[in-house]
Amino acid sequence: MNVAKRLCLVALASLITGCASKATDGFTPLFDGHSLSGWTVKSKPADQPHTFFTVSEGSILADSMSVPKHDYIWLLTNNEYSDFTLKLKFQSYRNNPGNSGIQIRSRYDDSAFWLDGPQIDVNPPDPWRTGMIWDETRGVQNWLFPPVSKGQWVNEKMANPNLKLFFSDETPAWNDLEITAIGTRITATLNGLQITNYDGSNILNDQIHQQRNTGMKGHIALQIHTGDQLKIRFKDIDIKDLSR
Repeated sequence: MNVAKRLCLVALASLITGCASKATDGFTPLFDGHSLSGWTVKSKPADQPHTFFTVSEGSILADSMSVPKHDYIWLLTNNEYSDFTLKLKFQSYRNNPGNSGIQIRSRYDDSAFWLDGPQIDVNPPDPWRTGMIWDETRGVQNWLFPPVSKGQWVNEKMANPNLKLFFSDETPAWNDLEITAIGTRITATLNGLQITNYDGSNILNDQIHQQRNTGMKGHIALQIHTGDQLKIRFKDIDIKDLSR
């Protein structure tokens, strides 16, 4: 093979793989940039004929805009994680009414069609909520951070006043989200600003979470909230396993 042809092949390979994250410093990519390898979609049978998660433009596209009636849709990692740092980028769209989130240490019940575990909220309609922790675990289903009484809802006064969420038509268009879970401590940082610093002692490891086998170890998942019309992209999804 002559040098010119070899250089062309190298350039082509770079174009094909260039959109995938090249993790360093102990981080491993969870998304290869061109397929959903390593991930599994979970949903109720009625929603399975629809394609809610695809790979588009080097990112994972979650799109339910054309299917307004649906239940929760999840994209789960095949592997489980306990202590880790997760880094990713997401892109949200202005005037998009849907809610999303990043489930961590979670477990899907195939008989109940439910994903138990804590979630870092991603909520473009009310950006101030992004980075807070909601617990989807049955028997809890309440905000963990900021802490509120059972059945109460968080409000904008509880949010970090310096929080900034970028929409797709703004520079830099993508948002950086970093989540670290070590023991019962969970932190979430959005665009360099810490939003959540939560100590879940006697909660994430309590009897309810132990019964559901969640809270301290489980899958990572991307969410499409039930009944929501949502369009959001995720890319550069990298994880550092801190449990080894």
